Amino acid sequence: MTRRTDWAVTTYETDSFAVDAGDGGEARHGDGEALRSGGRGRGTTGGGRGRRRRERAEPSAEDGGATSSSRAEEAEPPRDPVEQARAICLRLLTGTPRTRRQLADALRKREIPDEAAEEVLSRFEEVGLINDSAFADAWVESRHHGRGLARRALARELRTKGVDATLIDAAVSRLDSEQEEETARELVDRKLRTTRGLDRDKRLRRLAGMLARKGYPEGMALRVVRQALEEEGEDTEFLGEEGF
Repeated sequence: MTRRTDWAVTTYETDSFAVDAGDGGEARHGDGEALRSGGRGRGTTGGGRGRRRRERAEPSAEDGGATSSSRAEEAEPPRDPVEQARAICLRLLTGTPRTRRQLADALRKREIPDEAAEEVLSRFEEVGLINDSAFADAWVESRHHGRGLARRALARELRTKGVDATLIDAAVSRLDSEQEEETARELVDRKLRTTRGLDRDKRLRRLAGMLARKGYPEGMALRVVRQALEEEGEDTEFLGEEGF
């Protein structure tokens, strides 16, 4: 755009439109047609500046301006199911060991095809990232010493996690009866003081019930509790053996 100033005549020219302020405010198109200004001097320096028209190019689908199509083209194609399964398993295994069954369930929930899931899970087993036997051993060690759980409760928990029965038997067999009974005595000793003041039968039921919930056999639980009560001076001779 060029600007020419000649006395009272100020003209703004564009390729197709010119405004001449010296002829009474007529706006003349490039082909000579007059557009009446309605009595206001559009060509004056103050008013003309606010009336200049600027044509803005609108994007069209023909020249590639459609944003929706370009976004669709730029979007990443779906990843291979095997890659998805591998990424999911690695994320779940970070910091927390898991069984093969747990990972398989997670892949199924995320709608990973069975073939892709089986391929990844088998590969992870080959390289040792999945090891149900080691998982069961570590679970027994941690839950017995940390929570005082007996073999029966430990086996029940491992079954819910999908560990094979043979691996469960091998893991819980590491705890013998002597170890279980020693842990049961420690649990009763810690709980015993909270039952003082209760009558003898109620103390027996409460302490033996605590051991039963942790998976200890009924006979062992009753024997351990009675011994603990006798050491406190309680007379347990007439306490029933009928259960709790």
